Amino acid sequence: MATIRERGPYQWQAQVIRKGHPAQYKTFNNKTAAERWARLVESEMDKGVFVSRKEAESTTLSDAIDRFIDEHLPTLKTQERETNRARAIQRDTMAKHFLATIRGKDIADFIKRRKSGGAGPKTIKLDLSLLSKLFNLCMTSWGMESLRNPVELVQKPKLPRGRDRRLKPGELDRILEASASPALSDLVRFALETAMRRGELAGMTWDMVDLKRRTVTLPETKNGEKRIVPLSSEAVRILSGLTRRIDGKVWGMADQSITQAFIRAVSRARAAYEKECEENGRKPDPSFLSDLTFHDLRHEATSRFFEKGFNPMEVSAITGHKTLQMLKRYTHLKAEDLAERLK
Repeated sequence: MATIRERGPYQWQAQVIRKGHPAQYKTFNNKTAAERWARLVESEMDKGVFVSRKEAESTTLSDAIDRFIDEHLPTLKTQERETNRARAIQRDTMAKHFLATIRGKDIADFIKRRKSGGAGPKTIKLDLSLLSKLFNLCMTSWGMESLRNPVELVQKPKLPRGRDRRLKPGELDRILEASASPALSDLVRFALETAMRRGELAGMTWDMVDLKRRTVTLPETKNGEKRIVPLSSEAVRILSGLTRRIDGKVWGMADQSITQAFIRAVSRARAAYEKECEENGRKPDPSFLSDLTFHDLRHEATSRFFEKGFNPMEVSAITGHKTLQMLKRYTHLKAEDLAERLK
C-alpha cells in the first residue's frame, strides 16, 4: 500500500515500497497527483512491467544535453555544428524541466518559441531531430527505459519547396568576371563540372585526386559513405592548371570562406550589370543575378548531367544522392530543352 504524506504547503510525498523493487518516492504539489502516481507505480509493479523513473525524474534536459555533448557528439563528423545546436536548445526554458515531465505540449511550445524567434522550418526540424536522438539515447543506453520520446508526439514543421534556381544565360560569365581571384573562378567552374558539395570542395586534398584515372576520391561524405567522383575533361584541365599548395589542400578555402567569396562575386556582378543597364538606358531584370547561392551550383550541375543524357543511377553515382526523391529535388530540367528532345 502506498503512503501519502504532507510535507508542507503544496508538498505531498508519495512513497511506494514493494518487495523485490527499489523504494519509490516522489513529491507533488497536490495530494491527488501523488495518489495518481502511486497507483500507476503499484499497478506496473503488479503487472511486472515496472521500470524505475528515478533517474528520468531527477535529470533535467540541460543535464542530459551536457552528457549528450560529452559522450555522443564527439563520435560525429558534425560535432561542432551539433554542439552549437545543442547549446542553443539548452538556453531554452524547457531545458530546466526534468526529462520525465517533458510532454508533447512542451515540445509544441518549444516549436512556437523557435518560430517567434525567427527560426525557419529546416532549423526547427534539425533541433527536433537532435532532441529526438537525445531522448532515444536516454531510453536505450542511459537506463531511462521509463521515458517516452515526446518529439514523436508533435507535428513537425513542413519544409518549404526545394529551390529550383538555375543559372540564367550570362550569369556565370559575369560571376566569373567579378570573382576577386582566379582561384574562386576555377572553384566555381569545377563545382559545375562535378556537383560536389561546398564542404567536399573545402576538404579536398591532392591525395584524393588521380588525374590519370580522372577521379576524386572522397573518403567520407555527408551521408557517411565513400564516393569516387569522375572528372570531365574540363575538370581535369582546371585541376591541371592549379598551383600545388604546401598544405596539400586543393583550394585552400574553408566552407564559409567559399560562401562569402561567392556572395561578394555575385554582388559585384549584379552591381556591374545594373550600371551597364543604366548607361544603356535599359531596365535591369530584377531576377538576374539575384537569390543565387553557391549551393545552387550543385543543383545546376546535377541538372546538366541529366541534360547530357546520363540516367538517374549514373547521376546519383556522381553526385552521391542516396534516393531518387532527393535526386529529384536537385534536378531542374529546362522545359525548352525537353521540348527540343521531343522533336
